[in-house]
Amino acid sequence: MNAFDNMLARYKAVTREEKNNAQREVMQQIVLAGLSRSDFFEKAAFYGGTCLRLLYDLPRFSEDMDFSLLKVDENFDLQNYFPFIKDEFLSMGKNIELYKKEKRQKTNMESAFLKSTSQFYDVKFQTEKQVKIKIEIDTMPPLDFETENKLLLQPFSFNVRCFTLPCLFAGKMHAFLFRNWKTRVKGRDWFDFEWYVQNQIPLSLKHFIARAAQFGDQGMRIKNEKSLKQALSKRIKSADIKAVLSDVLPFLKNPKSTEIWSTDYFLELAKRVKQPPF
Repeated sequence: MNAFDNMLARYKAVTREEKNNAQREVMQQIVLAGLSRSDFFEKAAFYGGTCLRLLYDLPRFSEDMDFSLLKVDENFDLQNYFPFIKDEFLSMGKNIELYKKEKRQKTNMESAFLKSTSQFYDVKFQTEKQVKIKIEIDTMPPLDFETENKLLLQPFSFNVRCFTLPCLFAGKMHAFLFRNWKTRVKGRDWFDFEWYVQNQIPLSLKHFIARAAQFGDQGMRIKNEKSLKQALSKRIKSADIKAVLSDVLPFLKNPKSTEIWSTDYFLELAKRVKQPPF
């Protein structure tokens, strides 16, 4: 059994879905390990759902890896770090394909995080097609965020620079309000929103406003806590909770935790969003 399989065995996965989720998460940890052997985290920080899962124990699996540069750099290229990532997988007994995805200016996918200044990459095994991870690097990030170092213990002990929890919450709130998937909602946004409120994580309004301003006219209307709460209430009332559940359930270890979900429940959560103390 190689090192990769040893990591995978910790998950005790049984179903195909569980095995895919576990394999993807092990791959995510190895990508971070490879990047940690370079100067990557001197230039960029980890954020998003996978960051929350791996570094803050979010109780759901996540697919993509999102990174933000610490400052604007249109010339940044993740391909300079490919050797570190590939070498890390080789040390674990795995060969991978790692390549840049060319993104069209116009796309059928719409997301708060899809924009022309981002770079996109795919990582997958050479011999297995069913599991891959996507990496996105924001090269022109909205600023006014804070970072910290968090310890990851697998496949070895190393530090990962990431957004602080209040700034992560701001990014999630931005996605919650502005993510626009024409055919479905992203229930994982709703699960994460609930988790932040349950854990009494304050939201960085400063970073949220910076993100909203970059998003355009709709975002520019949100300038303070009152307008944020109004937009949040409107978003919750317009959503199909059944569709929200349909998206998120495959990623949960404990689906029963969503039995309380309803429009009224999320409206009550919205009232409890708070800002960091000054």
